[in-house]
Amino acid sequence: MPDIACVIPVFNEVNTVESLVHKILEVSQHHHLGTCEIIFVDDGSTDGSWGKIKQLAHLNPQVVRGLRLRRNFGKATALAHGFESVQAPIVFTLDADFQDDPSQMPKLLAKLHAGFDVVTGWKQERKDPWIKVSLSRLFNQVVQRLTGVPLRDLNSGFKVYKKEVLSELPLYGELHRFIPIMAHHAGFKVSEVPVEHLPRQFGHSKYGWDRGFKGCLDLLTILATTRFGQRPLHLFGGGGLFVGGLGIGVLTYLSIKKLFWGDIIGGRPLFFLGILGAVMGAQMVFFGVLAELIQRSDWQGPLTNRIAARTDTAEPSNERLN
Repeated sequence: MPDIACVIPVFNEVNTVESLVHKILEVSQHHHLGTCEIIFVDDGSTDGSWGKIKQLAHLNPQVVRGLRLRRNFGKATALAHGFESVQAPIVFTLDADFQDDPSQMPKLLAKLHAGFDVVTGWKQERKDPWIKVSLSRLFNQVVQRLTGVPLRDLNSGFKVYKKEVLSELPLYGELHRFIPIMAHHAGFKVSEVPVEHLPRQFGHSKYGWDRGFKGCLDLLTILATTRFGQRPLHLFGGGGLFVGGLGIGVLTYLSIKKLFWGDIIGGRPLFFLGILGAVMGAQMVFFGVLAELIQRSDWQGPLTNRIAARTDTAEPSNERLN
């Protein structure tokens, strides 16, 4: 079994994959990182990347493996398929554009061995257009405030994980950038280290405004699942009681005006807003109860492994403590 694995999603990066393999092998040998497996996941490339990956796998069958997806599914899906194929206990992820410098792998690995489960590379000096850098910094600051996880570069694709972390985390959409957040809320230890960032030499960035929008939507998913995933009634019920309370308060106010002052309230917009608030509040509470029932049925199935360590690895003893 290899000691470390590198999972690398590829989308139209035919000019960099070969150099990336040579650099990773050079670094792993020079720094004695152990035996290495490199898993390329071709996410629907159309520029000949898959042909280059097959060639590299043929020349280095003990090191390089390739997976090809039927079409472009996105980075999170590509990573998920790569993680399923990993054999090594320690997993690196790098972008295929060669902007992540493999020579920084020992630095990330040293931090992991210091007692962490996930370590992400913090690109202090990014070699990207200023607008991309500015938006990334703004996004990271917002995520820090909303999640409470003090990481400065969630957008970095350069990370290292213990394998058991990856089996606990679902990946879809643009959730790959939030793996450290999900790992933190699952009880794993997360950290970051500064890493060098190289300028892009070939191709062009695959990230546009649409991915930024999707990332914001996935942030809402992360906030909902990490804060209320185990108690959905607190989310829906709390909002429902607030909205319903406002609606009932409005209706009570109008009823008092009708009873004591004889005001006509049937055609007032406030009357319809009160009814709308009361109905919406009741519906939100109902959805919260329904979500709790679904969550309860999930808990009745096999438990997700949340155990970090245990003392009963040896044969049970017949002795009892007095």
